[in-house]
Amino acid sequence: MPRAFITGITGQDGHHLAEFLHGKGYDVYGMIKGQNNPRAAKLQEEMPFVELIPGDLADLPSLVAALQIAQPDEVYNLGAISFVALSFSQAELTANTTGLGVLRMLEAIRMVGGAQNNPIRFYQASSSEMFGQVRETPQTELTPFHPRSPYGCAKVFGHDIVVNYRESYDMHASSGILFNHEGPRRGIEFVTRKISNAAARVKLGLQHELVMGTLDAKRDWGYAGDYVEAMWMMLQQDEPDDFVISTGETHTVQEFVEKAFAHAGLEDWEQYVRQDPKFFRPAEVDLLIGDSAKAKAVLGWEPKVGFDELVKMMVDNDLALEAAKANRS
Repeated sequence: MPRAFITGITGQDGHHLAEFLHGKGYDVYGMIKGQNNPRAAKLQEEMPFVELIPGDLADLPSLVAALQIAQPDEVYNLGAISFVALSFSQAELTANTTGLGVLRMLEAIRMVGGAQNNPIRFYQASSSEMFGQVRETPQTELTPFHPRSPYGCAKVFGHDIVVNYRESYDMHASSGILFNHEGPRRGIEFVTRKISNAAARVKLGLQHELVMGTLDAKRDWGYAGDYVEAMWMMLQQDEPDDFVISTGETHTVQEFVEKAFAHAGLEDWEQYVRQDPKFFRPAEVDLLIGDSAKAKAVLGWEPKVGFDELVKMMVDNDLALEAAKANRS
């Protein structure tokens, strides 16, 4: 059975990827940080097939030890300080984990898999936030980067160091430049889940308003469950490469709000939503839309879940979750 090692196993993408790989017959190992991590027990309950191994992207020896235990055929580096807004207040931590963490993992793979003919294949979770203040629309694998947050800057370093290791050491190392991908497992701190959860709670009479930052930003939103398949596809190729993964459609934050509230049966969304300057970023990314022609041609990948279906899926999930919590209390 092939063996996969996933960092960021407790996040949205880690959950989806672990399920996907388990369905493909993989032995799945996940890296967990810290003692008594509260997410570990929940993950083990939901996915008993995942074997958890301690490790930290800020600590190279722990990564070497984890890889020696897992002996993986494939490593998926999804771990990061991934909340863009937080990166402005924790810039150094973001750079150390999201940026240098990639370098440490690549070094650990070289140390465990060997300096030549390394059998371990590596996937790096790059991000559309690297494009930032975009130089062209839509964005492709060749679009220059202009990140607008410490998170975006750290992701650029991670992306470029993967290219460097691929070219310098002939490693099978690929990066997926994933545009925004969401779903019911998205953390509540992210804007899409914040919206879907608020729509559900307002509908159920559990809260009265949704406080937002900008409503004008445009994003290319897809479903996380679709996007993890693209990660796996990249590591099945004979040659490593970088791929933009996106839907090729753009929608404003306001559109997401409108559709979420409408699906919850609240057509007059404006009476429930107000903006607060504290939620505006110091430097905003106004427009992201990806061109996945290369992924379609080389990998045969295309998104399956559309924007409307994604919004409905998230609102329905939050309606069920919040109703259940209310009934328990």
